[in-house]
Amino acid sequence: MMNKTPKIGLEGLLRPEDSIVVLIDHQPFQVANLHSHEPTMIINNTIGLSKATKVFNVPTILTTVTEERGGYILKGIQDVFPEQKPINRTFINTWEDPAVTDIVKETGRKQLILAGLWTEVCVAMPAIQALAEGYEVFVVTDACGSVSTEAHDMAVRRMVQVGVVPINWLAVVSEWQRDWARLETASQLGPILFDHGGGSGVALAWELQLLATTPPQQ
Repeated sequence: MMNKTPKIGLEGLLRPEDSIVVLIDHQPFQVANLHSHEPTMIINNTIGLSKATKVFNVPTILTTVTEERGGYILKGIQDVFPEQKPINRTFINTWEDPAVTDIVKETGRKQLILAGLWTEVCVAMPAIQALAEGYEVFVVTDACGSVSTEAHDMAVRRMVQVGVVPINWLAVVSEWQRDWARLETASQLGPILFDHGGGSGVALAWELQLLATTPPQQ
């Protein structure tokens, strides 16, 4: 009989009350050499994910590396968390900085969701280390990017080999929501999808338009 792991069954899905998000080094220096994706997409997806964490009350840590040279965290992300000053590190590996890890540990949450630039360095390092410390690690691959498509793909493959779960930002949000009957959060997700959901946001707007349309008279 197969032994159950936290990655299968309902327990394998994300829960807002058990989740914590760490956004790593979405900074101008990293964006300047981002070639695995169109930068606009990564920025859009990261901002969408950031806004969703507020809807579901998921703690979110912002961190930068040598921001005095690499630049401040992208404005669109900072605007979602105006009260939070990003933790500025010298460690390349976020998980070696107690200023970050102590906050995560204090929450007691075990579903660790990471996104950052670049995937092969500043995301892979903490993901691999945190996994060994008992966290369920999820990497939001479409809110991450690398210096090349190969670098991003190899980083994701490497992480998957050791047990990290790749996921995209809309899947994260959907697993947090789980049931559209949860109207309190569902109503707040609509505007986020309109602004950041691409085709899904367009389709939702169209659906709402059709639902609000008076049927033609027979």
